[in-house]
Amino acid sequence: METRLLGTTTIAISPIILGTWQAGKKGWVNIDDQTIIHAMQAALEAGITTFDTAEIYGDGYSEELVGQALADRRDRVVLATKVFPTHLRFHQVIEACEQSLRRLQTEVIDLYQIHWPSGSFGSEEVPIGETMAAMNHLKEQGKIRAIGVSNFSRQQIEEAAQHGRIDSLQPPYSLFWRGVETDQLPYCIEHKLTVMAYSSLAQGLLTGKFDAAHRFPEDDIRSKNKLFRPPLYDTALAALAELHPIAHRHRATIGNLALAWLLAQPQTTVIVGA
Repeated sequence: METRLLGTTTIAISPIILGTWQAGKKGWVNIDDQTIIHAMQAALEAGITTFDTAEIYGDGYSEELVGQALADRRDRVVLATKVFPTHLRFHQVIEACEQSLRRLQTEVIDLYQIHWPSGSFGSEEVPIGETMAAMNHLKEQGKIRAIGVSNFSRQQIEEAAQHGRIDSLQPPYSLFWRGVETDQLPYCIEHKLTVMAYSSLAQGLLTGKFDAAHRFPEDDIRSKNKLFRPPLYDTALAALAELHPIAHRHRATIGNLALAWLLAQPQTTVIVGA
């Protein structure tokens, strides 16, 4: 698989990135540890070298599984993880990073991201300058190689960039979720930030595997996703029907068609779950 450079760094990432939210199990059902470890290792053998996780995914459990699956292959992979908004004070960022390093069984995190802006989910309001000071400190120490942000607006990216180099943005972005195009994407193009699109298959909806009768278990996070509930679900299924002949013409699945469209957008890579 061809690689792309992350932002303005020399870090080569695969354009398709394996997301490991499900590995944390919280919010997902029927997830087996060995199956997800095998999936990560199979992804690497298939050419996917970049793996994205976060400390909040299963309260660190996803990071632990990533570590178990890839620690003995560390020289072949790029690891990206995130610090949650409850840990954005200077000392909290430092401690959170140390814990992530331990769980991932590595000495350096290639891309360390601020998962959500300060104040999200009722968290304490922390000046972005303080958080970025900690990120810069970790970078100077060699514990992280690059800084990224996730779920930030254009204004929030601009504020963070006043305190240090930001090399990536991780937003929700897919054929069914395109708000990033009017706000953040033009900024990322101008300032050479890599866009790492999450929910690139709309949490599986863009695979075409779900029909009108499908219902998710109550403890599956998708049961509360408005894309899977009327009236949006009906609209999405109608849109999927329009994609079928296009996919057939290109001898591709709808999922591959959706990913190919994203990969054709400027500076955009895609995060997919197994």
